[in-house]
Amino acid sequence: MEPSVFLAVLAAAAMHAGWNAILKIRLDPFLAVVLVNAACGIIALPPALYFGLPELHVWPWIIASILIHLVYYLTLSGAYRLADMGLVYPIARGSAPLMTTILSLLLLGEDIDLQGLGGVLLLTLGILSIAWGRAGAKFDRTALRLALVCGVSITAYTLVDGLGARSAASPHLYSAWLFVMDSIMITAFALAWKGPRALKPVLGFIGPGFAGGAMSLSAYWISIWAMTRAPIGLVAAVRESSVLFGAVIAVVVLREPLRRERILAAGLIVAGLMLIKLH
Repeated sequence: MEPSVFLAVLAAAAMHAGWNAILKIRLDPFLAVVLVNAACGIIALPPALYFGLPELHVWPWIIASILIHLVYYLTLSGAYRLADMGLVYPIARGSAPLMTTILSLLLLGEDIDLQGLGGVLLLTLGILSIAWGRAGAKFDRTALRLALVCGVSITAYTLVDGLGARSAASPHLYSAWLFVMDSIMITAFALAWKGPRALKPVLGFIGPGFAGGAMSLSAYWISIWAMTRAPIGLVAAVRESSVLFGAVIAVVVLREPLRRERILAAGLIVAGLMLIKLH
């Protein structure tokens, strides 16, 4: 992975943790997801119109991605409704990079050697160890299941978007239209499920919603671009270092307690990143 790509994905990881923290604002997590993604669509619309429509063969990738993203949004918001960010975020994100790497090796034949795999493994262990000491009796089992299904959906849409962006004329064209269509899908789903009246509370959080939307869009846009420049598995692994940033946000901003497992996890994540960077 080129240094510029590595640093860009690391910056994307920090922004990803930031928008997930916004989901814990005083608003129903699902409504927060709808608000953030509506903001993404509005921000992405001008560049989408500038780039023009994707080629016909790109649309199946976009449609598959937005359907998988719907599963992601529902499971993520459902888990956040039942448990703290400090628990849900590392389990959902930590279960994804190893699965993504293995599938990219087996299905796509991507070139990742033992050092790269070692970095992914260390990073995954570090991410999961953040939640390991806390996932006991007090951690709602439904939240755990939702977080794990969320991890599977992350693996699925990462592979779909990596391949979709590679098939498009430009990863930026793909990203712009993905955000626009994803925004339309989740907003329409919310209106059909909750009704217009139930969405009124989002009006009081327009500012945080657009801040989260800008971070979410920038984070994943960078990741999609990076997957056209480096192996999907390695990009996915570096992106999930967002859990380290998420742990800092959980402690500093959300006032969740600092625990020993987070210090251990930080060391493992940094070691994994170093192996990937030196790969």
